[in-house]
Amino acid sequence: MTDHDSTEYDDNVPVSMRILSTQVRALREEAELTQRGLADAAGFSESQIGSVEQGRRPLKMDLAVQLEKVFKIPRVFTSVVEEQLKEPHPSWFQPFADAEAEAVALSTYGTQLIHGLLQTEAYARAVHVEYRPALDDEEIERRLAARLARQKLLTRTPPAHLSFVLEEAVLRRPIGGYEVRRKQLDHLLEVGQERHIEIQVMPIERVNHAGLEGPFTLVEPPGKNMCVYLEVQGTGRLITNSQAVNRHCRRYGILQSQALSPKESAEFIEQLATGER
Repeated sequence: MTDHDSTEYDDNVPVSMRILSTQVRALREEAELTQRGLADAAGFSESQIGSVEQGRRPLKMDLAVQLEKVFKIPRVFTSVVEEQLKEPHPSWFQPFADAEAEAVALSTYGTQLIHGLLQTEAYARAVHVEYRPALDDEEIERRLAARLARQKLLTRTPPAHLSFVLEEAVLRRPIGGYEVRRKQLDHLLEVGQERHIEIQVMPIERVNHAGLEGPFTLVEPPGKNMCVYLEVQGTGRLITNSQAVNRHCRRYGILQSQALSPKESAEFIEQLATGER
């Protein structure tokens, strides 16, 4: 990466992070410093400076402090970094997170992972540890805290009606190891006992299957029309088009009819947890 390369960001980069990276680059160029020159002055590596300028790495507090000393601009960077730490989710996920938090009803079909609302802390941590490209420890903790905070929806008053259809393969995948999986399955059994929460398992052996186009989540905010959320590979989209929403509603209804009933699903999960399946 050279100093003259253009900067392109993916949708996962928060706006505040883009602003900081642009400011660092602009101030460096104004000071007529190369990335190596700025790195030497700040006491960090050239690759760290380059990663920050390209939006590949967030500006951490220790580097922000040194950059303010180099450019003689106290609190310009550190104040923004402090605000960044308050951002629980990437910009592409925030609209859904807002809708989810206030939902009166939520229905989701999962194909790869147990839904974040249902994850134990150990399972959620394993998901983030296995994320690639790898996350640093600070980012793992930040994302983990944000995910667990979303689970307030499970115990909120008044309760939201929550429905989950999970592929059998999701339950069999030992993310974090078999002990983590066992405790995760026990957690599903416990959560599934709540009257406002339904958990259904889609058996692998099902011949007819309405969810072949992939996972999705239906969200009903209070006083607003239902919407559908689609997510793949670090990109999410909240759709409000009535035809698309109605199509996914019909699809979810079919998925529920094809999956095991909540009672059958609980029996299935219990057998899986005890090694009987």
